[in-house]
Amino acid sequence: MSINSRCLYNSSIDEFLNADEKSIFGTLCSNYHGEALTTTREAWNNEITILKQVLASFAGLNGQIIFEYDIPRLGKRIDVVVLLKGIVYCLEFKVGEHQIHEADIDQVLDYAIDLKNFHKFSKDRIIVPILIATNYNNSSTNIQMSIYDDRVVNPLLTGKNGITNLISNVMNKFPEESEVDSNWIISPYAPTPTIIEAAKTLYENHTVENITRHEADKVFTDRTINCIMNIIQKSKQNQEKSICFVTGVPGAGKTLVGLDVAVRQTYQSKNETINDEGAVYLSGNGPLVAVLIEALAQDNYKKCRERGEKKKITDSRREVSKTIQMIHRYRDNMLAKIKNPIENNIVEIDPKKAVDQEQSGYGEVEHVAIFDEAQRSWTHKRLADYLKKGGTYGNKLKVSDFPMSEPSFLIWSLNQRKDWACIVCLVGGGQEINTGEAGILEWIRALNEKFTDWKIYISPELNEEEYAEGRIKEILKNNMNVFYEKDLHLSVSLRSFRAEKLSAFVHALLSFDDNASKIYDEIRDKYPIVLTRNMDKARAWLHDRVRGNERTGVLITKESARYKPLAVHVLPSGDDNAVHWFLDDKEDSRSSNYLEDAATEIQVQGLELDYTCLLWDADMRYENGSWGFYNFIYPRENLNSSNKKYPEWKKLVPNTENKQDKMKYMLNAYRVLLTRARSGMVICVPNGNSNKTKNGYWEDNTRLPEFYDATYRYLKKIGIKEI
Repeated sequence: MSINSRCLYNSSIDEFLNADEKSIFGTLCSNYHGEALTTTREAWNNEITILKQVLASFAGLNGQIIFEYDIPRLGKRIDVVVLLKGIVYCLEFKVGEHQIHEADIDQVLDYAIDLKNFHKFSKDRIIVPILIATNYNNSSTNIQMSIYDDRVVNPLLTGKNGITNLISNVMNKFPEESEVDSNWIISPYAPTPTIIEAAKTLYENHTVENITRHEADKVFTDRTINCIMNIIQKSKQNQEKSICFVTGVPGAGKTLVGLDVAVRQTYQSKNETINDEGAVYLSGNGPLVAVLIEALAQDNYKKCRERGEKKKITDSRREVSKTIQMIHRYRDNMLAKIKNPIENNIVEIDPKKAVDQEQSGYGEVEHVAIFDEAQRSWTHKRLADYLKKGGTYGNKLKVSDFPMSEPSFLIWSLNQRKDWACIVCLVGGGQEINTGEAGILEWIRALNEKFTDWKIYISPELNEEEYAEGRIKEILKNNMNVFYEKDLHLSVSLRSFRAEKLSAFVHALLSFDDNASKIYDEIRDKYPIVLTRNMDKARAWLHDRVRGNERTGVLITKESARYKPLAVHVLPSGDDNAVHWFLDDKEDSRSSNYLEDAATEIQVQGLELDYTCLLWDADMRYENGSWGFYNFIYPRENLNSSNKKYPEWKKLVPNTENKQDKMKYMLNAYRVLLTRARSGMVICVPNGNSNKTKNGYWEDNTRLPEFYDATYRYLKKIGIKEI
């Protein structure tokens, strides 16, 4: 027997058979972190007894047994893994259970899929998930590979009395397998958890050791994290103010990096927060914050209850909210401290409204503020207009003639500290998607003009066109406080682990780059992207793809208008709706998996699904080698007019700066939606309505085939496979 940190017990099958049951049980208990619950201890005793009887039939074979195999980085643990005759068996026990539940089948299948996708020594192995409801009276007889050609067997179901025959039947069906690598248990393992799974593990463990992909050859999130932590330490040691810009392709892991830094800095490998060392993760993306907080709170609540701790879900939400917050609330809390009205166009602290707190001065308690999606911070005009009407703090705080943009004010807020501070800006290139979003340029302007003593850390990649039209280096050329750190750019997509070139393909598709076809050919086998003109076919494709607890959903832009004829509705605004859409299981009709409510770029940015359907409406159309942008207009009623007007698509003409910005946001919306899927997507470009009335008029002038056909032909020409 040998003990490995990835499990509680492992040995050869013969050693297991010869060992005393109490000794095996003692090893499980002694290696368990904390006090195992009574139900857990009872389950272990039952599993040991059952498996001794089962594996006696396979004595003398060169096999291994592993109890409680920990899936690093995903926070999952398999009850038992058996390695026998070259086959990997994942065993999930439900001790005392008489019935089979679909959720339990999904659970054991998820374990098998995780091993297949991310475990190097399981990549080419046959993996057999077996659900064992110990008092179940039947057993699977049909041993069949899944339709995905990935060597994962469809889940097998049995009671305790059928396990031996089931394993024997599997070995008889696949007799020619070579031996499993003897180092299977310590195999390099490179998972890419969803942001929700990653955040759960981070928050629960206050550590990143179990979820970062440091064993993957091409992923550098840990380099970026270490670079940021070094900048934070340098800022502290030198008692200076600094800002670093973390850039990367969609799905590269920017949000995960931000959460990681927040947890590392706040806890510093301890179980409790470190006084006067804290960091806060801030985002202006309401759905993202709501989903993360609710996912973490539910997970924390569940684990506390399992440990026998008394805790309310509201307490868990409150605890999580200390680390993850809405940027607007942070901003408005600082606004409440300023002199109002503003004099001489200068923002100043009002000593009557704020307390000078030693080193933090009039600033907030955190030394480190992490601003996710920093490109979406507001322009001066949008913030000034908002505050003029009355913001959200307290009793509608109003500030007339506010002189700063949101980036400038956020830097000013951290600048109120007397000692040191560090800002981490997570920036997505080409992802400004709403009117009044400043992009990265406003941050740079503020540093150049108002905060000239701040140290600026950026990546050389920040010169790419997606970031301020490639003008960053030019704008910073006279700033002597600029330092270039290549590790601040994340070039590889974590979200789409099967297609690291997905972002390059999306960029090529949207910019009419001739390389789009070539890139598509390179990724289509690993990351399926298909095309259809029929939403029923799109839904069927998605349902056929997802397995276990994988998630799917329909996506549309917020400018889309003619989706109801396709039985699609927009997910209503409101954070609660986003929480249900992203977190509820497939039995709940509010879940994304029902494929009824479609999320927009506003609701889905920063989050992800496994498989998606992008419904491409007539708001952005291919027109002779360029994109045409259209708004759907509902005309105002004019009762005195004899010429009644009807809703219609109206083309945007780039004759003003506002319209040019609007077109950029619409293009970026499709960029965001095309990069939300981890594993694959279907693009549906509708046929439109080609029917005419008996009088020869179009039945629906808002869905003419010509609005869609050219876009469909363009995507088809790239080579996207049609289903």
